Amino acid sequence: MSNTKQIEEKINELEIKLAFQDDLLNSLNDIVTRQDKEILNLWTANRLLKQSMHDMKSETGDTENKEAPPPHY
Repeated sequence: MSNTKQIEEKINELEIKLAFQDDLLNSLNDIVTRQDKEILNLWTANRLLKQSMHDMKSETGDTENKEAPPPHY
């Protein structure tokens, strides 16, 4: 009987550990999903900023009109 009791206790411990791991996995999945959305939003914002900068340069006529390097270059 004691062997059966030990096996039942071990099974209960494993079930408890599995439940905690399941909860942790779900929490991590939620975090990854939220971070993925944030990354997509940041990529979109970055693209819009680049487009705005390009548009501002086009409006001012500043298309790569940088000063020439000094003669010693």
